[in-house]
Amino acid sequence: MEISPGETTSYSEIAKRIGSPKSTRAVAQACGANRLAVAIPCHRVIRTDGDLSGYRWGIERKKWLINNEANDKK
Repeated sequence: MEISPGETTSYSEIAKRIGSPKSTRAVAQACGANRLAVAIPCHRVIRTDGDLSGYRWGIERKKWLINNEANDKK
C-alpha cells in the first residue's frame, strides 16, 4: 500500500523493506496469492530488471494498470 500510484518497486526491494532480504520469492508468492488486486496493489511490484513478470489477472492487465496510474499522475 506504500507504493504510490504510477510508481513501481521490485520484489527484492519489498523483501528488504520488511527486513527479510532473502525472501524475494516469498514476496512474489504473496503477491500472486493476492485476491484484492487493486485494493492491495501488487501490480506495482515488478522484477528488479524491470520485467513485469507474472500477474494473477495477466501481464496485459498489469501493464495497463501501471500505465493508467502513471498517466493519471501527470
